[in-house]
Amino acid sequence: MRKPEWLKIRLPRGEEFAKVNSIVKKYQLHTICTSGNCPNHADCWERGTATLMILGDTCTRSCKFCNVNTGKPLPVDPEEPVKVAETVKGLRLKHCVLTSVDRDDLPDAGANHWAETICEVKRLNPGTTIETLVPDFDGKQELIRLVINAGPEVISHNLETVRRLTPLIRSRAKYETSLNVLKYVADSGLTAKSGIMLGLGETEEEILRTMDDLLAVNCKVFTMGQYLQPTRQNYPVKEYVTPEKFEEYREIGLAKGFAFVESAPLVRSSYHAERHVEKDRNTLK
Repeated sequence: MRKPEWLKIRLPRGEEFAKVNSIVKKYQLHTICTSGNCPNHADCWERGTATLMILGDTCTRSCKFCNVNTGKPLPVDPEEPVKVAETVKGLRLKHCVLTSVDRDDLPDAGANHWAETICEVKRLNPGTTIETLVPDFDGKQELIRLVINAGPEVISHNLETVRRLTPLIRSRAKYETSLNVLKYVADSGLTAKSGIMLGLGETEEEILRTMDDLLAVNCKVFTMGQYLQPTRQNYPVKEYVTPEKFEEYREIGLAKGFAFVESAPLVRSSYHAERHVEKDRNTLK
């Protein structure tokens, strides 16, 4: 399908972009901006922000929507928590977003490394707030608890799509497991956040039902963006949703009870994530 005008992406440029690129390369880190081929790569880096990806750049899962490498990952870098913390300091981030590949090859799925990274970022950057975009850890609460106890302000875990399409595009994750992860996060008192992609063949009824499912587990922040097929091997785009329809869904989500809804064609889960903590945090509780 031919991309419409509203999905045109700017090429990266500018001093701030070069600065982020330089610091990320200096500490040999990975970002979902580049590994995931994010359409907001230029915009975010020019604002001095980046979503840092820990636990390497190779995922043990092979979801059909994703552009991240899949296969057998390299051993975990024990120095990565320090490198991430120093990168956050170098970028002078007021709000830091962390994500990771799935590491089903590790006994704890990488949960201890997650906790160490969060704690190190907070130690070196005491004024920086943190959002973590975590995998499902196979729904094991003792592993999710390790991330919760490290004290990030927001824990995000994406449903990615509606219930019916989950088996088609997510290689191992289950819709109910993801909902249970979000419920456990919300029940702990932290802000739970999730997001889905549109254009995979979902119906409006399914989208609205997904909103209800998230609100039922007390998920307060919701994102929606257009799915873009990274390569010919990935799941095909079924529809390009108009900006007007995205705005309609945003208004519906707010009316249903979400504290914050980001909904536009180029929205991704970490896009403008700092907005969710700049507001009065009491509205997220």
